[in-house]
Amino acid sequence: MIDSFREQFGASEGLRVFRAPGRVNLIGEHTDYNLGFVLPVALDLATYVAAAPGSDGKLRIYSEDRQEMREFSAADAGSLSRAGHWTDYPMGVARELANGGFAIEPANLLIRSTVPEGSGLSSSAALEVSSALAFLYGRAMDPLDLARLCQQAERNFVGMPCGIMDQYISVFGREHAAVEIDCRSLSHRLVPLPAEVTFIAVNSMVKHALAGSAYQERVAECAAAAAALGVESLRDATLEQLAQAAHLMPEVVARRARHVVTEDARVNRFVDASSRGDLELMGRLMVESHHSLQHDYEVSCPELDFLVNAALGIEGVLGSRMTGGGFGGCTVTLLREEAAGWFRDQIAQAYQRQFQVIPQIYSCKPSAGAGEVKNFETIPSLI
Repeated sequence: MIDSFREQFGASEGLRVFRAPGRVNLIGEHTDYNLGFVLPVALDLATYVAAAPGSDGKLRIYSEDRQEMREFSAADAGSLSRAGHWTDYPMGVARELANGGFAIEPANLLIRSTVPEGSGLSSSAALEVSSALAFLYGRAMDPLDLARLCQQAERNFVGMPCGIMDQYISVFGREHAAVEIDCRSLSHRLVPLPAEVTFIAVNSMVKHALAGSAYQERVAECAAAAAALGVESLRDATLEQLAQAAHLMPEVVARRARHVVTEDARVNRFVDASSRGDLELMGRLMVESHHSLQHDYEVSCPELDFLVNAALGIEGVLGSRMTGGGFGGCTVTLLREEAAGWFRDQIAQAYQRQFQVIPQIYSCKPSAGAGEVKNFETIPSLI
């Protein structure tokens, strides 16, 4: 990575490298923007940004994946406009920092990422958080403020009305544990996972075009349901309230609300089941979550449904569900540790037979949150 930086920018004096992980959400989908509960883990898949001071007033950003360079005036960071380009993510962060009182200094940045785009593993938040650390270049910022700022960059600049889960777990991820996040109080607690199981993500390799617009529709539908119920957010609603007020809202809005209310309850039950080592209940809750996302929230797709159903027929699998925004991306599967090898083989073969596509498969190893990379030997090669 250092050699690649020198090829692009020449001198690398003052070079520092920052890392932010992607994530997989074990359960609690589309609840974060409803101020509910989520249970993600940070992954060892991550975005790395190498940064060194510049000398000509420019902010240059090079993506190894795209082999593309963009440059901006560092002095103009606070007034940047959206370009509909991948650089909207780091530049949105630069604008939020500049307008928050953190001067954006001239710099050269090189981006390397092992988080697959469009997979539902939050490559966007990994890019936002790692870019923020690179722009800060060692200046201190409260971790929660960092997560909030990166969320605001995606909402205000990119235009995606996301909740805070992705940026939060990228900052607060921990090795060997999931993190239950209360998206209202923005507090969290670590949730140890049973030692005898593992989680594996399977990438469907598809991302259907309606994902972005449908996400915004779901946000609006949840807001309409909350208004009809007279609550601040669906976090405050109960199934009893929903049954009593269902006639006040369109049927599709009531189904969206039912998913959110039941999904919040599933997160809390899953955390309790994990603490007791109740593997069967953990798996059952994941399947219930998928069916709710499939039928009530309508954000699944044939590829995801196939992967879930195929996984459930493999020995050693306890549960499976789609993860992420939906309409493509990944499933996450809970299985016994000893089943990991044959699960990978069987799910890949089944999916290839059905769709003539070879899925990418990732071990979901809970990893540390964002920070500066001190040991450069930990930076993965892209080869």
